[in-house]
Amino acid sequence: VQLQAFGGGLVQPGGSLRLSCAVSGLNFRTYSMAWYRQAPGKEREFVVQVGWGGGRVSVAESVKGRFTVSRDNAKNTVNLQMNDLKPEDTAVYYCAAGQIKYDSDWHFYADYWGQGTLVTVSS
Repeated sequence: VQLQAFGGGLVQPGGSLRLSCAVSGLNFRTYSMAWYRQAPGKEREFVVQVGWGGGRVSVAESVKGRFTVSRDNAKNTVNLQMNDLKPEDTAVYYCAAGQIKYDSDWHFYADYWGQGTLVTVSS
């Protein structure tokens, strides 16, 4: 199983980036997908999830209204469109494949992780 994230880079505050994650080695259509991020000196945190059919979307409050997730089951890819980026969005972004389960709310549980792509928001 391989999850290859790409699209990171340096962007100015207020700018946009689009991350993509190409998945191989599993039946992509049966997996939910998620993006996480880890800022320097901080723990990895959840960003967004999307169910296998494109539903069950959940977005972290810190990025709500700015980040949008989408998936293309024909191309085995999941994308993260990031707009109005802020310096606090600086982090390594990871994609993950797993399952969304209900336990008082819908939560994502990762089975596989990608290697991460660095996003730096700075002027």
